[in-house]
Amino acid sequence: MKICIIGTGYVGLVSAACFAEMGNTVICVDVNAAVVEKLNAGFVHIFEPGLEQMVRRSRADGRLAFTTDSAEGIGRADCAFICVGTPSGANGACDLRYVRQAAQDIGAHMQNSLVVVDKSTVPVGTADIVREIIEKALTARGVAYSVDVVSNPEFLKEGDAIADFMRPDRVVLGTDSDRAYAVMRELYAPFARTREKILRMGVRSAEMTKYAANCMLATKISFINEIAQICERVGADVRDVRSGIGSDSRIGYQFIYPGVGYGGSCFPKDVKALIHTAGNAGVEPLLLNAVEAVNARQKKHMAERIQEYFAPQGGVGGKTLAVWGLTFKANTDDMREAASVSIIETLTRAGMKVRAFDPVAAGNAAQVFSDNALVELCDEQYTACRGAQALLVVTEWNQFRNPDFERVKALLAAPLLFDGRNLYSPNAMGERGFAYFCIGRPNTE
Repeated sequence: MKICIIGTGYVGLVSAACFAEMGNTVICVDVNAAVVEKLNAGFVHIFEPGLEQMVRRSRADGRLAFTTDSAEGIGRADCAFICVGTPSGANGACDLRYVRQAAQDIGAHMQNSLVVVDKSTVPVGTADIVREIIEKALTARGVAYSVDVVSNPEFLKEGDAIADFMRPDRVVLGTDSDRAYAVMRELYAPFARTREKILRMGVRSAEMTKYAANCMLATKISFINEIAQICERVGADVRDVRSGIGSDSRIGYQFIYPGVGYGGSCFPKDVKALIHTAGNAGVEPLLLNAVEAVNARQKKHMAERIQEYFAPQGGVGGKTLAVWGLTFKANTDDMREAASVSIIETLTRAGMKVRAFDPVAAGNAAQVFSDNALVELCDEQYTACRGAQALLVVTEWNQFRNPDFERVKALLAAPLLFDGRNLYSPNAMGERGFAYFCIGRPNTE
């Protein structure tokens, strides 16, 4: 099948690479000439394990190409996937300007009947907008190609996106067209060979499914973080509580790990967008508002605990904090809405210096903190500890799970560790001589 992917961001590039891996001919269109040049040279501009090798393989075999020319990409495609960004607007609404432009380009350049697929996360009703824009452009051209617009939301986890795409839990197809469904079913058949994974539904239901899924996961994260804060106050251990509730098959263990709050490109944006959609529909989203409020509080929690600890010592001003991990989670270079940003901004506003290390996000971090003179980025995790008054672990990278604690203790000005991911045992840290503070568990001082 000949596929056009519009947008080579996270979703677009992973989708393109995986479709090409299955033998399809894929051409990606992007307005950023520098990104296209880099991709055509075999280099990937985002961090995702295994993605660069997959892109290079399909490029070498002639199944995958990249261009800035919309006409070249769209002209003879069987399917055109819209995979552009949909950032939050000032009021939390989903900004559809890039989706609208993609639809305009499709209408201007398609040369045959086409299945158009909304892969971007978009509000309910967006497929109707896309169809209207394309049909208006076709009318202006004086041509009458048939257009079916399908909602096919993505459910990819950053850091494990290729496995999610190649072995999906489900493939949601929102369409009322039997023709479009047949095309999409053929396209996804290689990804669903072991069992029936394709779920057909109405377009609006598919659009809503994406938001509902992400908001449900965000709800679980905020729930366990609120439980963790209660545990801290009443002397309970959230790890035991998690085991007690996770063993219930109705609840399960996934997404009930206490931490520093959710971030990234999806959950924050999608919760805001569904809150906005609910408001426009006349529904007060009480639960979603609470999910967002709890997350905002959790992002500040470790900063507040650090400030509370140093308050008797004259506050955090002039002191140095070592930080391990800057991305919103491990196995990605994504710092969008990362808790590290909130924590570091809060502490540096109070005069604290920060020496930070992340295994892959140094480039993004340099941009995020370019105007903050109190932030120093290190190229090695132990270097960040040298002379610091405390160490804070923000991201659960594997290399932080079993570090050389004696080396850490020797480098720090004092053996003080704040753990935003509950990577370590309070008892073990106490035996090593650390004052240890984590999330929802007993501390050692």
